[in-house]
Amino acid sequence: MTSTEYFIIIIVVLVFIVVFQIAKASEYVSVLKGEKKAFEQNNRINGFLMLVFLVTGLAAAWWCNKVLYKKTLMGVPSASDHGENIDTMMWITLAIIGFVFVITQVLLFWFAYRYQASEKRKVLYYPHNNKLELLWTAVPAIALTVLVAFGLYYWFKITGDAPKTAMEVEITGHQFGWEYRYPGKDNVLGRQNYKLVDPSKNNPLGQDWNDAANHDDLHPSEMHLIVNKPVKLVIRSQDVIHDVGLPHFRMKMDAVPGTPTTMWFTPKYTTAEMKKITGNENFVYEIACDQVCGVGHYSMRGVIVVDTQEEYDKWLASQKPQFLTAHPDGVPPAAKSAAAEATGTQTPEGKPVAQAEEH
Repeated sequence: MTSTEYFIIIIVVLVFIVVFQIAKASEYVSVLKGEKKAFEQNNRINGFLMLVFLVTGLAAAWWCNKVLYKKTLMGVPSASDHGENIDTMMWITLAIIGFVFVITQVLLFWFAYRYQASEKRKVLYYPHNNKLELLWTAVPAIALTVLVAFGLYYWFKITGDAPKTAMEVEITGHQFGWEYRYPGKDNVLGRQNYKLVDPSKNNPLGQDWNDAANHDDLHPSEMHLIVNKPVKLVIRSQDVIHDVGLPHFRMKMDAVPGTPTTMWFTPKYTTAEMKKITGNENFVYEIACDQVCGVGHYSMRGVIVVDTQEEYDKWLASQKPQFLTAHPDGVPPAAKSAAAEATGTQTPEGKPVAQAEEH
């Protein structure tokens, strides 16, 4: 154990001893004053402290909300159309829960003060009431059912079929980062095979270079989207379960190994517009991993840039297909093998002639 851990243990033991000694001292005082008188005095003090705690607690909650509200996501408008519905559900939920919380807590602490033990009042034995039990069971059940129904409706809408005009972007999680892939001019993402994953050969996504659809796919370092244009995200994972969290868009979806998931939304504000809305010149749309995925989970952060159509077209024109990065000569592996076999420098199995002769 470290010195810090020993220090913490010593502090805990000392606090326990102090509390124990205070309790013993209070017990001795009660004996000297008389149990009944001490009980009445302590009861009045506790009742008063209940009111103080109630008022202080509500005031502190209001003050924290006033000071910190603009620093939370709720102080920033949703950056997607679906996110507006999520925000509406959040506000309705907070309103219902907040109302119930304030009413019950005020009654709890007020009753503790108002109905403290007294010889002038007898305890009312009230063991059962069918109407009350039906009321406090049925009302919460109905309210929660309505909220769950709306939640399912929006969930199926987010995970359902995207508009035909939607752009498609693939995002793949791995420990500990994100990879992005865009289809080229053919608007088709090429085949992948996990056995082909090899970052050292410029193929971190396992693209099958013998598939012509892969030859124009792009693999940028950050995700770019177009404002007011629907986007469908195809989400994958290469190792463990991750989660694509888009807090400013109020969206999230698990990235599951071997099981692609999807969600779609429409960005409402460009990155430049959001900088003005938030008053933060350094603002960026973030991609967070909302599923603990290992020791480097905290560093798994991506960036989304929302552009105008003109800005996006300019960025897209500057991107180079990943196929050309992996094969600067522009020749796919199958063509190379066929050419080598035709010239007699390679066997039909794909091995060089010299190597085949050795075997």
